[in-house]
Amino acid sequence: MLFILCAIVLLGCGQTFAANQRINLNLAIFLGEDEHSKVTEIAIKNALSIIKAKTKYHVVGHVFPLQESSTFEAGQTVCDVVETGVAAIFGPESPQINEVIQSVSSSLQIPHFQTFWNSKLQLNESQTYNLHPSAESLSQALSTLVYENDWKKYTVIYENEDSLMRLRESLKQRKPNDLAVTFRKLGTGPDYRPILKQIKSSEDLHFILDCKADHILEVLRQAREVKLLEDYHSYILTDLDAHSLDWSEFIGVVTNISTFRIVDPKSASAKNAGKLWMIDPKTIKSKTALMYDAINLFITAFRDLAQKEEIEIGPLSCEDYYVFEHGDKIFNIVKKPPKNSRSILPGYLTGPVFFDKNGQRSNIDIQIVELMKAEYGFRVTGTWNPNNPTAITYKLTSEQREKELEKEIQRKNFKVVSRIGPPYLMTRVPEYGKVYYGNDRFEGYAMDLMAEICNILNCSYTFELVPDGKYGNYDPDRKEWNGLIGHLLNRKADLAVCDLTITYERRLAVDFTTPFMTLGISILYAKPTKEPPELLSFAGPLSLDVWLYMATSYLIISMIIFLVARLNPNDWENPHLCDPNPEELENIWNIRNCCWLTLGSIMAQGCDLLPKGVSTRMVTAAWWFFSLIMTSSYTANMAAFLTMSRMELTITSAEDLAAQNKIKYGCLAGGSTCSFFKDTNFSTYHQMWVQMESADPTVFETTNPDGVKRVLTSKRKYAFLMESTNIEYESERNCDLIQVGGQIDSKGYGIAMTANFQYRKSFNEAILKMQEGGVLDLLKNKWWKEMNGGGKCSEEESSEEDELGLDNVGGAFVVLAMGIGLALIFSLCEFLWMVKKLAVNEHISFRVALEHELRFAINIWARQKKVKRDPLPIVDKSDLKTK
Repeated sequence: MLFILCAIVLLGCGQTFAANQRINLNLAIFLGEDEHSKVTEIAIKNALSIIKAKTKYHVVGHVFPLQESSTFEAGQTVCDVVETGVAAIFGPESPQINEVIQSVSSSLQIPHFQTFWNSKLQLNESQTYNLHPSAESLSQALSTLVYENDWKKYTVIYENEDSLMRLRESLKQRKPNDLAVTFRKLGTGPDYRPILKQIKSSEDLHFILDCKADHILEVLRQAREVKLLEDYHSYILTDLDAHSLDWSEFIGVVTNISTFRIVDPKSASAKNAGKLWMIDPKTIKSKTALMYDAINLFITAFRDLAQKEEIEIGPLSCEDYYVFEHGDKIFNIVKKPPKNSRSILPGYLTGPVFFDKNGQRSNIDIQIVELMKAEYGFRVTGTWNPNNPTAITYKLTSEQREKELEKEIQRKNFKVVSRIGPPYLMTRVPEYGKVYYGNDRFEGYAMDLMAEICNILNCSYTFELVPDGKYGNYDPDRKEWNGLIGHLLNRKADLAVCDLTITYERRLAVDFTTPFMTLGISILYAKPTKEPPELLSFAGPLSLDVWLYMATSYLIISMIIFLVARLNPNDWENPHLCDPNPEELENIWNIRNCCWLTLGSIMAQGCDLLPKGVSTRMVTAAWWFFSLIMTSSYTANMAAFLTMSRMELTITSAEDLAAQNKIKYGCLAGGSTCSFFKDTNFSTYHQMWVQMESADPTVFETTNPDGVKRVLTSKRKYAFLMESTNIEYESERNCDLIQVGGQIDSKGYGIAMTANFQYRKSFNEAILKMQEGGVLDLLKNKWWKEMNGGGKCSEEESSEEDELGLDNVGGAFVVLAMGIGLALIFSLCEFLWMVKKLAVNEHISFRVALEHELRFAINIWARQKKVKRDPLPIVDKSDLKTK
């Protein structure tokens, strides 16, 4: 790096300033040797020309080249210059040479204006002014921008160690739980691809690029080659001259690129300078602008001081103890200019200049600009000022941002990754002769959800399946995510749509929309198997022992009543009521009547025969009380026993599961349900996790269908913990399944997207609109209760009523049939016995008597039967012999 020593000397050192004569000034200006020095030289010459035209100061410039490494030569040069009589020193741009020059200016108290970021600026230097934004200001501005952009994780790509100073405030504001910031040093170049490839493998999306403006475009070119300049990538450039580069080759880039600048090319001062220097105001470098403002600041302060007193500038020596006697006065005027003071040059390119007590510039407006994607150039998005260091004053309103996003979304085709899992996503069965491609290959709730969202946002989408079929879990050993989350982090998709639960761990890696479905963990269990009722199920309310005891009691009580009635005189009655002095008394309480009385009592039917004696009544009353208790108990238990087919569940909640060890229970391995039990602090759920983890064989399943199958085949010895929505879907189609208890927790399904997804707000608004319009309920009702056999079990449950079936009371009909059958048999026996007696008494054949009685029995109109019969027809003896 060469240095140009411009000694602008006005001959006649030691002359006294007079009002009517041109005053000569010596100004020492040090410039860096780069391609922009020529523009700076033009700016200096133009500034000095304006000063000469507007004031009585005469300026002469001389250029002396210096090498950047020639620190000793720079010291000799500055000492030679001050011996000619120097009013002020400007520059240099090299931090190494600056230390020598700053040391000389401080010793001699010559005003020294610096125009570069000096991290080694010595405090309390009386004659040093630094117009460049301070390290604290730049660091605070960068920290605020990172915070406003909500960058939780990012990579710093730096060129030298000064970057650590610029990032100091940003690192201070980070919390202990925030993800670590990665630092990557670019190296010497020009090939940055090796380090960029390493950065690519880190899966970071946000980058702070801290390097010289001359290297920015080349770094970004190579970043584009290694796929680090894609959609959802974001860059913050720290160099204040990044906006002045030629960005024509990056028109249409999808990456967000932001930077800082202190020169507004649209300001009146910049436009005027562009015309005078014959350049585009957009290409004005900050160093050139700061040098211009430094000259303007000094000459204005010098003029204000000269109006108050005479100023004599004499030669100084680096070896003497003499100093510039007006240095402190100029310093005070620069720090606090008069109220009516107006700058000599037309305005400041970097805005009003103010200094703190140490000579460091303060209160500077730093513009935040971003590269426009569809057009060439940058636009201002906000302004940062040290007076309010934790906030950015945005120039673009939220309405303007939303309109821009709406236009971008309309041109966007979102890559959606999902996994097969009914009813969220299923493979369509092709009709005969048809082959499906693209989105037509799938159907389900997720497809309809994206269709409704894109109908609102006017965008398009393409579905694809995640290769490993997993939701997404972090592997601490491999330090990477799998499944849907890993697919998003690898930037292979924009969105992940399925039954993906929003968890804390996943939220740290990716962003989620507002939940489109709320749910919780519940228990899937098999319904109790309906046992076929027994034929004599009506006997169930009482045990066999009770039935035997009742039968024995029935016989014993009948015998007791028989004996007591024979002993009790009151139960011996006059058979002829008209005869007051009968010769015989009659007792109606034979064994048959006693059994009938006790049987009628226990059947709650009563009897026409009633005891009359006190003792027999006491026995009968005791039996009636016993019958009342037994009949009421039987009736009370009958309804519950006949509905025992509707068995109660053996478990009703998670607490019941945790309190027993006969029924095993598990969940999906590696899912959100598994994470809930693993990380919970609740004692019951922690106990359940310990039991699940220690179970042998394992109770975890790889997929939800496997868990459902295990529940069905385990004969009520296994329960599966899964999301309530999936339980609802399965129980709608398999009536042997049921959800036990309520929800253990509360969570939601959301659409996953990469961190800081710029369209997240639009998707949230679309989901809220669908929720308010009832679209989400319609979609759920469609895929849960209408499609693919849904609603089957709901119809069966609604058709079932709490009534007894024939199977439950069939035994009563059997008893009735048996009683009728026995009655008919006894009736036939009694009839035949009567016919036989009649045949003997009437001296007729059995056949004749049978025919005669049958003929009378089938004559239903005959209501009276004669006791004494008419003579029967005489039967031929030969007929009798034959018989």
